[in-house]
Amino acid sequence: MFENLSERLERSFKILKGEGKITDINIAETLKDIRKALLEADVSFKVAKEFCDRVKQKAMGQEVLTAVKPQQMMVKIVHDELADFMGSESSDINLKGNPAVVLVAGLNGSGKTTFSGKLALSIKSKRGMKVLLAACDTFRPAAIEQLKTLGEGIDVPVFSLEGEKDPVKVAIAAIAFAKKESFSVVIVDTAGRLAVDKELMDEIAAMKQATSPSETLFVVDAMTGQDAVDTAKAFNQAIDFDGVVLTKMDGDTRGGAALSIKAAVGKPIKFVSTGEKMEALDVFHPKRIADRILGMGDVVSLVEKAQEQFDEKQSRELKKKLAKDKFTLDDYYQQLQQVKKMGNVKDLASMIPGMGKALKDVDIPDDVFKSTEAIIQSMTPYEREHPEVINGSRRKRIADGSGTSLPEVNRLLKQFEGTRKIMKSAVTGDLAARLRSAGGSFRR
Repeated sequence: MFENLSERLERSFKILKGEGKITDINIAETLKDIRKALLEADVSFKVAKEFCDRVKQKAMGQEVLTAVKPQQMMVKIVHDELADFMGSESSDINLKGNPAVVLVAGLNGSGKTTFSGKLALSIKSKRGMKVLLAACDTFRPAAIEQLKTLGEGIDVPVFSLEGEKDPVKVAIAAIAFAKKESFSVVIVDTAGRLAVDKELMDEIAAMKQATSPSETLFVVDAMTGQDAVDTAKAFNQAIDFDGVVLTKMDGDTRGGAALSIKAAVGKPIKFVSTGEKMEALDVFHPKRIADRILGMGDVVSLVEKAQEQFDEKQSRELKKKLAKDKFTLDDYYQQLQQVKKMGNVKDLASMIPGMGKALKDVDIPDDVFKSTEAIIQSMTPYEREHPEVINGSRRKRIADGSGTSLPEVNRLLKQFEGTRKIMKSAVTGDLAARLRSAGGSFRR
């Protein structure tokens, strides 16, 4: 995400390296390079020019010139302006109503249906609300079946009317059903088209008028770049939506949509979708995205993802096991499953400061844990509980059974042992610190 833009901006800041102060000449050269970086990222010329004008105005202020070095100052100013252009603060979704109705709109292929499922899972799991999905895309034949499949996978019911072609009637019936069955939220998946046309705009406008949604979200494929902004303008004129959802942010996107869309339509980006997994949906935090664009990482989001997946009770039990040196390969396997739920491994690693650049040309497949899982599953329950019994012949059997090699089995067992030692050290060290703070002592 934003890899090319990050690299170009980094080069732009180097122009000021070693400079004693900001001048008209060196700021002009730096901003010229920044403007090129934004245009290459598919940011509109108007937005790029406005951005650079604001950066220049702040950079030439005498108060900030004496505070820090010119290069550091420029990074700070660009960071703040990036965040401001994307909305400054995150914007929450409005779920007031009985039931609350969320209308999801966008073109075909933008990821509306998948997003609807992801949003349903997020509301259900994080807010504990009873959610109903309404299949109102009667234009695309496979859309209803796709939504039903997604609903089954996340255990969220899907409302549809067999043979009904009028999406407005389906939506009204879904809301009536939701009231009767005490659902808290109805997510309405609407029809799209290959391009913006009058029929689509009239249909989605009628849907909004009939359903009176508490929240209207416009879903757009981030990989379409500047076209995403043009489409957003057309939809906003028709339905005055409340927020934007950027999908496929894990793809080969240059970032132009994220940087331009707020400035173009004045509506906040509320969510970003970064993969096919149903858990791969994040609230859009402009400041954190600005951090990532400038190579500062996003540790806060990484911690939040971990907190969502790691159960507090399981964590306490794991600490007890580690303290007693009872951490097993079964526990190791369970930790891998939790990490997988957090999302794409490369995307997670890029949230660590400095790692995004280091991993730029590194290919980390989604099934990176596949061989590890196969090896552990090829062990007997006793071997997983007592890895110290795994001798040469057992290792050979495990390698054959998992379709891997003996060196891979040896490497896994070595990694497991190293992980166990590190985790035990962290837990016992934490315990020692707590004892010291309480006035006690701790001896090994």
